[in-house]
Amino acid sequence: MESMSVTADDGVQLQVSMCGSGPDVVVLSGGPGCVHYLADESLAPVGLRSWFPDPRGVARSSGGPHDMSRAIEDLEATRQAVGVDEWIVLGHSWGSDLAIRYALDHPRRVRGIVGIAGHGLHRDREWSAAYEAGKAKETPIEIDWVPEVYAGLWRSFKEWVHEPTLWRDLADSTVPMYFIAAGADIRPCWPLEQLAELVPRGTFDVVPDVPHDFWATDPDLWRAVCTAACDQVR
Repeated sequence: MESMSVTADDGVQLQVSMCGSGPDVVVLSGGPGCVHYLADESLAPVGLRSWFPDPRGVARSSGGPHDMSRAIEDLEATRQAVGVDEWIVLGHSWGSDLAIRYALDHPRRVRGIVGIAGHGLHRDREWSAAYEAGKAKETPIEIDWVPEVYAGLWRSFKEWVHEPTLWRDLADSTVPMYFIAAGADIRPCWPLEQLAELVPRGTFDVVPDVPHDFWATDPDLWRAVCTAACDQVR
């Protein structure tokens, strides 16, 4: 795994790791505000060059709390610095939602989206109730995170999903988007199904009998799923 430093347009130093060779894919972990738990060569899609950016204010990247627009511009600064013209954007959990925002803001830079076990673009009480009710059954994965970064991005997410043109922009997007649910996830998957039906080049699938964080419980399956999904959208 190689690492390099990228300078954002406001001078903040961002860190990104890389492994593999082939077409480019940027991998976004969940949270928001979590360290990049997917930055592991054994989890990376096969046959691609994978990039793992540390979010601003997290782990090796400097800076602090920020909003989604800033997160997107940091991804663009990273893409430009490493010399990639376009890439697949693969996100897990919160990373799936951020990937959608990136595709809407910079469609010419996105070859395709792979969103795994995402939240979906909503603020729904029934969804939240189902999630809260299922927490006792979920085995937690210990991941370091920065609460202040989480708070800023989550607040910004709620503002974004209330924007009046969001659903029009999604319905007009030509970027291929492949949404994958984890079959044993406590998070209801209907928002991902809706997104797959809404975007013109959307696909929805389920990986049976795996939890939300199956990258940790079933790493070989995770890698196989990511590889096949990237092959489909590239």
